[in-house]
Amino acid sequence: MTTDARADVLAVPKALRYDHFIRRVADTGRVWGLVQDGWAIGKAGDGALVFPLWPTSELAQQCAVLEWEGYVPQEFRLQELVDELLPQLEADGILPGITCTPDEYGLTPSHAQLRCDLNKRLRQRAALPHDPVE
Repeated sequence: MTTDARADVLAVPKALRYDHFIRRVADTGRVWGLVQDGWAIGKAGDGALVFPLWPTSELAQQCAVLEWEGYVPQEFRLQELVDELLPQLEADGILPGITCTPDEYGLTPSHAQLRCDLNKRLRQRAALPHDPVE
């Protein structure tokens, strides 16, 4: 991803960053967080805890500033997000924060909504015709 592409993603409204996240994560099967001596966790304006997620390491790296200075991007698989992380976040009362920027935490969908949107995109991908292997 080029610097211009990162800037474009970070400049769009939360809802469009969310759509980009769903498409990219479902297409690549990869999700990124920030880690140092544990995963980066933020606090939204209303006090809710937020676990930030990004579709690329480059976008995650853009947010390794301020309270996350020194954190580094860490990849995990989409299957881990759906099977392990989302249930744990839900049990702990921590919201997913989708494609946070240095200025805001991004969209915070419910755990069920994020799971539903990812599964919907995966079903759409599975329905696409594929070129036969030669």
